[in-house]
Amino acid sequence: TSEMLQKICMRNLVRKYCRGVTAERKVQLQQKVVTSAVFSGKKEGYLESLSQPFLDTRLKENDLNPKVLQLIRGENIKYVTPVIKYDRNGFKARERLLVLTQSSAYVVETAKIKQKIDYSTLKGISTSNLSDGIVVIHVPEDNKQKGDVILQCEHVFETVTKLCILANKQSLVKVVKGSLRFRVGSGKEGTMVFTVGPEPQVFKDKTGQLTVV
Repeated sequence: TSEMLQKICMRNLVRKYCRGVTAERKVQLQQKVVTSAVFSGKKEGYLESLSQPFLDTRLKENDLNPKVLQLIRGENIKYVTPVIKYDRNGFKARERLLVLTQSSAYVVETAKIKQKIDYSTLKGISTSNLSDGIVVIHVPEDNKQKGDVILQCEHVFETVTKLCILANKQSLVKVVKGSLRFRVGSGKEGTMVFTVGPEPQVFKDKTGQLTVV
């Protein structure tokens, strides 16, 4: 009788908890499950991120330039966040916005769309195992794309989770150690090196590689 009552009590507690979970809390839990599958035990800073709730978006749709909204009309904007984009040639840092819709990711400069990536063509998403916020979005090698997109995000776990959920490409996220290769365009490739130092920085070293400390 005691064993039966314990099972009934446990079922009742679980039922009470599930019925009390709000829709917003359910979304948070679903996103955190994906984050765990992608980053747990792989990337520094993951454990510290557990207690930080994900926001629906870092910038609202009204914060976008009307010209950009006009260009992506018809697509439901799901997430917007400020990012630093590094040029594929020269690695100059530029302030940009990453806009995620139901079907595409956009790299936006004020009133211009600099690059559009359809989720259906996305080849992969790479981050390092260190505490940096670098994200590389790998795109197909065709005339429509300039090359892979190198971004630095303040909320890297949130941004990558949102991207891979919307694109349904969770299995394509890679957490790399040491270095990674990215496509520059026109059949060329570049190398990014990850290392540890006293303070965070991103720079082009003497060999022409992008070094992330």
